[in-house]
Amino acid sequence: MAPVLILDDAARARLLTRFGPEAAAWCDELPARVARLACRWDLTVEAALSGNTGRTLRCRTRDGALVVLKLCPDTEITRTEAMALRAWAGCPQVIDVVDADVAEGALLLAGIEPGIPLSERGWRPEEIDDLVPRLHAVPAPPGIPSLTDRVRQMFALAAPHAGGRVPAELMEASLAASLALAADGGNALLHGDLHPANVLAGADGPVVIDPRPCAGDPAFDTVDWVLLPGRDLDDAVAALPSFDPGRVRAWARAMAVLAALGPLRRQGRSAFTDSLLALAATLT
Repeated sequence: MAPVLILDDAARARLLTRFGPEAAAWCDELPARVARLACRWDLTVEAALSGNTGRTLRCRTRDGALVVLKLCPDTEITRTEAMALRAWAGCPQVIDVVDADVAEGALLLAGIEPGIPLSERGWRPEEIDDLVPRLHAVPAPPGIPSLTDRVRQMFALAAPHAGGRVPAELMEASLAASLALAADGGNALLHGDLHPANVLAGADGPVVIDPRPCAGDPAFDTVDWVLLPGRDLDDAVAALPSFDPGRVRAWARAMAVLAALGPLRRQGRSAFTDSLLALAATLT
């Protein structure tokens, strides 16, 4: 079998954009890091997978089991992800941690079969209304960031891409509304980045991957399910009866500007992005 290309130019560029030029050294050292961990955990690397906050590799153990080696240049991301996944241990709706080395920025995760993202497979609202409350039933462990911290981080990461696409006053109003909601909404263990691409079809139902965990309002984790192309907001909110509809709508308004930025960067303006910005404009 031909050697796997651990980091291609496009993936390297994404990491430098996300983490800055200081990530260059991490990228340079990555093949050696992978080789070291593969030896330590007795893995055969089969393929490199996509990812914006690190590098994810599909691997096999000596006995042929599918596992995923996930690496990140920011060890704090690795630390909090490992902490949350271990808090969810035993929950069949969440991927299992096989091993971890936070100092190496490495997680070894159980493989999911067939592993097709719900963004590709499709999903039913009742699946999500059943899945997400199961995550929130687990108490947030000490050391998990607050939802306020998560909101500030999301807007800080989005800010460099907003210029020329979203008015500054709309970004400011959205941030203020999001912080107000984050300050008054509970202390559940949240996934923090829950969207259809971060839920995989498993043998026994959907399985959640790639959390950016935080503690706060459960309704926050619904945003990426109600702000999707082709979905009426009222219908989408009504399809999640386990959540407070007022909180879901409020988070949708507050985060709509961020939901618009991705498609604005990739494809430019559309009816969908116009609708999201119009929803956000109700805050001003």
